[in-house]
Amino acid sequence: MISIILGHKGSGKTKTLISCVNKAIESSKGNVVCVEKETKLTYDVNYRARLIATDDYDVKGYDAFYGFLAGICAGNHDITDVLVDATLRIGGRDYNELAAFLENIYELSSKNEKDFVFTISADKEELPASIFNFCKIV
Repeated sequence: MISIILGHKGSGKTKTLISCVNKAIESSKGNVVCVEKETKLTYDVNYRARLIATDDYDVKGYDAFYGFLAGICAGNHDITDVLVDATLRIGGRDYNELAAFLENIYELSSKNEKDFVFTISADKEELPASIFNFCKIV
């Protein structure tokens, strides 16, 4: 399953994501991963979640981003939830590429039974309608 948290900068997306991470930790029977662009959430996310900054691995663009997330899933089969902050800052602001990326993540999620949550700094009207065929809004 893929969930997205929408809103413009300052609308509380990251706080919602932190809440989702902490809820996932309490309900998960496996591991929870929180991915961010740069290390900022160290003191906000529960210590039991694995916190990973994409800047540490030079991830840029949606192809690299997909490979990075697929590698995380392949490296640990006990992961149940992957939550991502600042999706557009990592992958880019091309909404059509975002839609293709999320569709690939949906397939990855379905095959590996992992839940993904992404924060996206945009309004629903700005995004391609196809995204909402396989993503739900939190």
